[in-house]
Amino acid sequence: MLVYQDKVSGDELLSDSFTYEEIYNGVIWEVEGKWVVKGALDVDSLIGANPSAEGGEEEGADDQAAKVVDIVDTFRLQEQPPYDKKGFMAYIKKYLKILTPLVPEERQATFKKDVEGAVKFLLSKLGDFQFFVGESMKDDSSTVFAYYKDGKSDPTFLYFADALKEVKC
Repeated sequence: MLVYQDKVSGDELLSDSFTYEEIYNGVIWEVEGKWVVKGALDVDSLIGANPSAEGGEEEGADDQAAKVVDIVDTFRLQEQPPYDKKGFMAYIKKYLKILTPLVPEERQATFKKDVEGAVKFLLSKLGDFQFFVGESMKDDSSTVFAYYKDGKSDPTFLYFADALKEVKC
């Protein structure tokens, strides 16, 4: 299994169990998340029991259950307050100064060109995004952007590909 860690914070942000699509010439990875139910197990249905037929009361086994987004839950992503345009531009300028030196030298020129289009895209969707960071919530770490693409009921996550370090587990 491969895990993708943030090069700045070391937080795990993604794994190869989630497929991604490269956009903006590989500057951004687009990953589909899913809403899932997490929590209490319905033991009776697992063992084939029927409490009402056996004189017992039907208990709400899902009182501990909660709907979560798989990526957020798996990697313990922490939601951050939304950015306004001015705040986002200040963040992205500072972040790109940190990220650009981490991009392989042979990719630097194309990255600098392609990241402009990616930033324009992110800026155009700013009002639609939820913003997440890794579990450590370290300053200057990568932001993961989530939104509901084309009216889908499950969120789409966006990662700066060059901010991720592949680690074998």
